[in-house]
Amino acid sequence: MKPLKALAVAAVAAGMQSAPEAPAGFDGRTNGHTDQATMDANGAEFEEAETTADGLGPVFNANSCGTCHLNPVAGGIGPVAEFRAGHRDARGNFVASPGGSLIHSNAIDALIQEVVPDAETVRTFRTTTSVLGLGFVEAIANDTLLAIRRAQPAEFVGTIVNVPVIEAPGSTRIGRFGWKDQQASLLSFAGDAYLNEMGITNHVPGAAPGADPFTAESRSNGRSVAAYDRVADPEDNGDGVQKFADFMRATKVPPRGPITPAVNAGAAIFAQAGCAFCHTPSITTAPAGTLINGGALKVSDALGGKTIHPYSDFLLHDVGTGDGVVQNGGQGTANMLRTPPLWGLRVKNRLMHDGLTFTLNDAILRHGGTGGGYSRNFYQALSPADKANLVAFLNSL
Repeated sequence: MKPLKALAVAAVAAGMQSAPEAPAGFDGRTNGHTDQATMDANGAEFEEAETTADGLGPVFNANSCGTCHLNPVAGGIGPVAEFRAGHRDARGNFVASPGGSLIHSNAIDALIQEVVPDAETVRTFRTTTSVLGLGFVEAIANDTLLAIRRAQPAEFVGTIVNVPVIEAPGSTRIGRFGWKDQQASLLSFAGDAYLNEMGITNHVPGAAPGADPFTAESRSNGRSVAAYDRVADPEDNGDGVQKFADFMRATKVPPRGPITPAVNAGAAIFAQAGCAFCHTPSITTAPAGTLINGGALKVSDALGGKTIHPYSDFLLHDVGTGDGVVQNGGQGTANMLRTPPLWGLRVKNRLMHDGLTFTLNDAILRHGGTGGGYSRNFYQALSPADKANLVAFLNSL
């Protein structure tokens, strides 16, 4: 068997794509999935502040998508970190806090403010991730993610979670959105966020009658909020959810920063260290016209057959930094997290899933577990000059 260093370099070479590059830019311009006027209108909905008259809350984290996703343009990262909590039962299984693992930071009435009960000893922050370029991520075929997994050495193999596609009743797809890969489509992702982050109950277009999971209000530490719910449910009939999804689908991928000799040297070290096994540099989306999301969506010309550079395999891994929380993946995923895409990394100053790491050096040193120990040890053995080149590369993403 080839040494991991040689395998890593070979994997990067094999991953180089010949398909056209996806449009990149922090400029708020459409990638072509919709025209600019439609993107602007959908973006206005994305940034619009909700009020109690719209159904905000009763418990919520923020009053608009734009509050959390704003840097350096609408759809980017943001300063809001959600908080999750639960505990382990006698068998070691994760049990969510009453009302769900998400502990909302805000409420429309002080009497229903959520807190963390003392019994909920599993506690974690989750940083806001960028939604820029997610239309291309949605357009990645399941087979492509499976092929990436098959190419990973045993020490680096990711875990795949198949999750329901809400708009295609009875269908599942490989999850790729959220820290736990809890959603596979942008409509499902938008509906989830509208309810759980803003408290806006909603209907996902296409969802089976009576089986839409986002039509009931979140509870406050398990308590009913019905007495404070001032707007009939669902508070969004699907129009807002659709606009959010279409806005995300029209965004460009994050662009690269300046490419210097140090950056190029650092890119080679990134591959040699095995980082590229999980932080996959290049992926090609499914051809235009491909049906995805259980047949509910056809890949558009703008999104199909494009090369993207997300630096993620979109799979779950345990690299020793897990938060202990279970969502759609079962108990075995408690300490696993989705490989965070590194595109746009240079605009972040709070790193890792919890935002509690502040330098790239410290972020690398936090890696352990599946594959992470190899890459961390490789990094620690580098010369100061090589470490500086690797950091220069990461700062170019």
